[in-house]
Amino acid sequence: MKKCRILSFFLAFLLAAVLAVPALADYAPPADPDIQAKGALLMDLRTGAKLYGKNENTTLYPASLTKIMTCLLVMEAVDEERLSMDQPITVSSIVRSLPAGSSTAGIKEGEILTVRDLLYCLMVSSANEAADILAEAVAGNVPDFVQAMNQRAAALGCENTQFMNPHGFHDPNHYTTVWDTYLITLEAMKHAQFMTLCDTALYVVPATNLSPERTLHTTNALIDSWRIAGLKNPDVHGVKTGSTDDAGHCLVATGQHGEMRLLSVIMGAEHSRNESGTLVRRSFTETTRLLNWGFENFHYGTILEEGTAVREFPVSLSKTDHVIGAADRTLTAIVPNGLTAENMERVVTPTAEELEAPVEVGQNLGHVALRYDGVTYGETELLASTAAERSRWLAFQKAASDLAKDRRAQIAAAAVGGLVVLGVLWKLIFGRQRYRYGQPVSGRGGYRGSKR
Repeated sequence: MKKCRILSFFLAFLLAAVLAVPALADYAPPADPDIQAKGALLMDLRTGAKLYGKNENTTLYPASLTKIMTCLLVMEAVDEERLSMDQPITVSSIVRSLPAGSSTAGIKEGEILTVRDLLYCLMVSSANEAADILAEAVAGNVPDFVQAMNQRAAALGCENTQFMNPHGFHDPNHYTTVWDTYLITLEAMKHAQFMTLCDTALYVVPATNLSPERTLHTTNALIDSWRIAGLKNPDVHGVKTGSTDDAGHCLVATGQHGEMRLLSVIMGAEHSRNESGTLVRRSFTETTRLLNWGFENFHYGTILEEGTAVREFPVSLSKTDHVIGAADRTLTAIVPNGLTAENMERVVTPTAEELEAPVEVGQNLGHVALRYDGVTYGETELLASTAAERSRWLAFQKAASDLAKDRRAQIAAAAVGGLVVLGVLWKLIFGRQRYRYGQPVSGRGGYRGSKR
């Protein structure tokens, strides 16, 4: 009976202890959006975090997404004052060699347009001839411009991109990936005028020497419904459409919802008809679905506060046996809903395998990464929030111990000891022979008077 009471008390105590420990909130990752395209990517522009990826490093045909790179090189030429936005360009015979079936803005040979107007033709109505005209203006000829496109792509870290023309008209050797397209777009967005160009729904090109004014309408149905009704999305801004029979339908877009700003890339989407016979334009519908998936399933949160103690670091040669490593800064990350810092693993990488005193407050001890399921959500340095003074006695003991373990020191000590022993033996042996009865012994006798 007594044993039963003891067992009951123990079980009650154990249950109370378990209940007293706060349980981690259940976390389930967001469901895969299963984007219907050959390649897709969703990136957070604030933190650079990847929220979704599908075949992001698979080479695909970009079609007119190519024009993002063309626009970037033109804007860089403007920044370097090799061109100006208001500079007039007289169109050469390059327009005669435009591939059949190209999208155009009706630009004629001999027509004079500014760089600005040509850029709007390029990014709003996706005019292929505008790409060739601008390529000549920047590099002198199209082949040299294409070479510059590939060099710039390599400099941006694009490892799976090769351009063959400035506009994206199909060529089997003209390809990129959704990841490389993201890198190129991100660089282009550093230019203030880029988003103005690609987020324009309607632009009027002033009359020229060969044409009355013309109105350009964007090819992006998410920012304007002039071409296609029912798809406009107020959260979407830019960036560029592209389509060919071989590439399928492609779209790069940014989405802004509250404080969250995302960038999506869709490549190789196929349009189809639903059960009612309505045409589903997947480059647009999948972009909206992917952006909404990001807005609905992620949020910004603080995962580590500045000054938070993360780990104790053992210290030798000090009466203090450890110092505390604390976060150098506050970490804010975009995380899936339901995932908290408590769910994350703190992976600490120390700067040294062993710490020896002295350790000063603010000294760098290493860094910590907060991870969950293989994804790193933030990293920061760990600084000592406490100090450890060096103990002279412990330092002396260590030096003596290290010296005793040093092979060379052991050999030197043995040699010195041997010399001491030899000296003593020499004194004992030869010292007795040189002294008898308290008088020095000489091989020639003790008398040192003059000879007779």
